Amino acid sequence: MATTLLLGAMLWADTMKPPHPGWGVAIEDDRVLATAPHAQLRTDFPDASVIEATDCVVTPAFVNAHHHMYGVLAHGIPLEKAPAGFWPFLKEFWWPLVEDRLTHDWIAAATDWACLEMVRNGITTFYDCLEAPYAIPGALEVEAQVVRRRGVRGVLSFEATERVSAENGALGLRENADFIDHCRAHGGLVSGMMCFHTTFTCSADFIHRAFELAAERGARTHMHLSEGTYEPEYCLSRYGMRPVAYYEHLGVLGQHVLASQCVQVDAAEIEILARRGVHVSHQPLSNCEVGGGFAPVPEMLEAGVNVALGTDGYMNNFFEVMRAAALIPKARLQDPGVMPASVVWTMATQNGARALGFTDVGILAPGYQADLLLITTDVPTPLATHNLADQLLLWRNPSHLRGVMCAGRWLLCDGKVIGMDENAVRGRVEEAARRLWEGSIA
Repeated sequence: MATTLLLGAMLWADTMKPPHPGWGVAIEDDRVLATAPHAQLRTDFPDASVIEATDCVVTPAFVNAHHHMYGVLAHGIPLEKAPAGFWPFLKEFWWPLVEDRLTHDWIAAATDWACLEMVRNGITTFYDCLEAPYAIPGALEVEAQVVRRRGVRGVLSFEATERVSAENGALGLRENADFIDHCRAHGGLVSGMMCFHTTFTCSADFIHRAFELAAERGARTHMHLSEGTYEPEYCLSRYGMRPVAYYEHLGVLGQHVLASQCVQVDAAEIEILARRGVHVSHQPLSNCEVGGGFAPVPEMLEAGVNVALGTDGYMNNFFEVMRAAALIPKARLQDPGVMPASVVWTMATQNGARALGFTDVGILAPGYQADLLLITTDVPTPLATHNLADQLLLWRNPSHLRGVMCAGRWLLCDGKVIGMDENAVRGRVEEAARRLWEGSIA
């Protein structure tokens, strides 16, 4: 088996530890074989091929813990009147004009664009939530075929909901269960997750059924949780308790749960999330878009909740998402000391991997997947171990990515995505969006 040495100016293998100047990575097939100073790697692996990247920092690749790949189709969609709140956003816009109109062809086009965009942004592992009640059965496999072809690591799910009908909800749960089974049987970089929507579109029996199907398969379960004030108000009115307390009452919370958003959660709910080991994905920019509020991320981290980062299919520049995650809490709490850059980088890498159930992603260490980034070092002031996290977070962008590797395979080299006709991908997604938009114009 061939070994490759990747020698960077600095290696930041574990974002919870200091970076190492003059260190590199030895890679064999899809795994990290060793990390060490350049000279030691050359001595230990004298026959290895060598990639000189001394104008770059080597870091773990990003994990996008919450994506809606189909969301690109709604970017710029014409609206006579913008929705006036979270509930109108769903009921008057997102459900009838976007989700309910998706077809397999449009889903495939959006998935292809999303994969291109993720590679450009240094994302090699992601979780996607597909919401398209009239596109099942078979919608997840449509996505999977594209993701497999593009070489990224995808965890895919269908957001089952009873908002259309009980029968459609059951079909959505079955879509997830069958897809999980199929991926387990065939292996590869694509896997599945159970998913349902929320407390206000799913009954208690339906929620229990989702968790039962997941438990039978040893799979994780995802739901949107308190993205705005609507769900807490709904649960208080209907059940006399807030959403997290309601899920605790149902007995479904645990380390097998991934809850996205968690914007409107209070201190008691944060305590439950921490105690039960629930994973949370944080989407700071899309929370602003829908007027949901600012998630109490510093408070969740302080309580011991594992919080990861996601794009929500909205603004998919992951560097921008990281900056928002770092800067918004400083303003909200009027404290420049909260959310240090290294914490945000950890959310973007190993926290995301943990949230999705991966034990060999998010860190560059022997035995881990060779998922990494080469980020150019041409910032105007000197890079050093004490400032690396801030320099990369605040003043780097996707245009500064020289290389992106997933499972030992280069997906981007010298700033260019490998093996994708970008114009063709753009053309297909533009046509899909144009056809979708026709239904939004009276």
